[in-house]
Formats: sequence, C-alpha cells, structure tokens
Amino acid sequence: MSHVFRLPSSLLRAAACTGVAALALTACGSGSGSGSASTGSGEVKVGLITKTDTNPFFVKMKEGAEKTAKAEGVKLMTAAGKFDGDNAGQVTAIENMVASGVKGILITPSDSKAIVPALEKARAKGVLVIALDTPTEPQSAVDALFATDNLKAGELIGEYAKAAMKGKTAKIAALDLAPGVSVGVQRHSGFLKGFGATDKDVACAQDTGGDQSKGQTAMENCLQKEPGINVVYTINEPAALGAYTALKAKGREKDVLIVSVDGGCTGTQAVKDGKIAATSQQYPLKMAAEGVKAVVTYAKDGKKASGYTDTGVTLITDKAQDGVTSKDTAYGLENCWG
Repeated sequence: MSHVFRLPSSLLRAAACTGVAALALTACGSGSGSGSASTGSGEVKVGLITKTDTNPFFVKMKEGAEKTAKAEGVKLMTAAGKFDGDNAGQVTAIENMVASGVKGILITPSDSKAIVPALEKARAKGVLVIALDTPTEPQSAVDALFATDNLKAGELIGEYAKAAMKGKTAKIAALDLAPGVSVGVQRHSGFLKGFGATDKDVACAQDTGGDQSKGQTAMENCLQKEPGINVVYTINEPAALGAYTALKAKGREKDVLIVSVDGGCTGTQAVKDGKIAATSQQYPLKMAAEGVKAVVTYAKDGKKASGYTDTGVTLITDKAQDGVTSKDTAYGLENCWG
C-alpha cells in the first residue's frame, strides 16, 4: 500500500542504511560490490526497491530483507523513490540494479502500471522480479507477488464495524488514499463489502494520502459536511489518528467508531489506548524475508517463485465482537509488522 507518514530523521538513520540518498543503491548486510549476478566469491545479490525509505512500513520491510540476507549469506542492495509515487526514481533503481548484476529484485511499485516496462526489461535479462505489498497492473508483469490480501483486510474491519454498531444507523466517513491506487481501492471496497454497504451509503469521502495531518483536515471537512458521522473508515493508522484529533477537538472522540488497516506498532498502541477501535494487521517484514528467500532459491536451483502468496492479516482489537475473529492488542504489539 501507500504508507506515507514520516519518521524523524534520527530514527530513520537508525533504521535504514546510513548515508542512503533517495535513489542511490546501498549494499546492506553483506557489504557492497558490483559485477554479474553473483560476485567473484559466488555471493548472490538481491535488490529491494521501496516506495520511500522514510515510511516506517518500508523501514520494517528493509529490516526484514537485511536480516534474511545476512542469514542467507547474500548481498542486499536497496533503493527507494524520493516520494510515494516517484515512478521515475524506481525505474532508475531497477536499471542500476540490473546493471550491477542482481539475481532478483523485490519491489513495492509506486505506480503499478507505469513501472511495468522496466520490470519486463529486467525479467528479459533473467532477473527474478517479485512485487511486495502492492501488485502490478497486470499482476503477471512480475514473477510473483508477496502481499496482504487488502480486500480481506478491509472486509475484516467492515465486519467489525457492522457488528460494533449493533444495528444503529451508520453515517460513514471514508478517509481514503488517492484515486486509482490499487491498495487504497481494495481496502475501501473490502470495508464496504464487510459492512454491507455501498459508496451511496458513504456520507463523506476524502483522500488523505495516508498522512496524519491530511487525515485530520479530511475529518474536519467531513464533520462540516455531515456532523452526525458515527463511523470512520481510514486507509491507515496515521489517517486514523488525524481523524481522532479532529473528533477530539469537537468532543466526539468517544461516540465515533474509527477502524483502520496496517497494524503498525504505533497504530496498535492507538487501539490499546482506545483511539482506534480496531485495525487489520499486516506483516511487511515477512513479505521481504520471504522475498529474499525466494531469490536465494532461484539462484541455487533456478526455481522461480510464482503466483500470489498471502502473507496474512489479523484483526486487532480489545473490544471483540461476536462473529468476528480477532486477537487483542497484546498479540498485536508482539507481532506488529513482524
């Protein structure tokens, strides 16, 4: 998905490889180098390209890739766009990685369609390409996809919200991502399906880019349009926390149900604190770890990963509802983005 909130630079430096320019390639875990698909010592090289290197979701993804690359004895090269949506930056990163001899590339595409020609060129040169988190359009543009079922993630919080409302008439606000972004569309559609609603039932819909300040503004706009809103669907937890801030300013934080998707540690803590009622937790570290392992397998025996691998989603809440499977925040905090 597009996960776009920012880490303070001090935390980012601790979480990411030091000195990484947004589009520069950085070798992590096993040192740097160049050459063919493996170095002179036979070391395999794996590329990881994320949407940004500042978003905590992608920092966690990089952490999983680094840890697995070290354990597998392979070299990890990383790159990221300057911002969420920087397709040109990701294209450059692909070209640089192919030239440096990577055996496989793991990528969270910023633009699911525009990135396809660059990925096809990489595959034509024998590079295994795996999409993480966000599918390409078409999905067949990559060898494999390791990701959350975002439709299911949305359905889970939709089912939860429906049960939590206990038959009350819902006035729904949808704080979405951005037009046409597949992750956002799937989560939104899943929520409506789980709730048993359609877009006609949404009293106010606003795009937030998954950003906390924009989420707050979006919620303020929705409250002006429809003061009686009592259910808020949010694309991610930063948008949810922005909505909570706006509701609290109006004295409404106790009587409006907020549900979200991501299950990051900060977001899960917000569920525990009662700011968010429930969230669907996904596992970016697992996506990257499994991706690295797939490239190692390809390097060893030529077997390519294929199709879609669901890396799982879990509804996290401390206010369980009958008929909706969930786990509590103790579980959520222990497993957040693992």
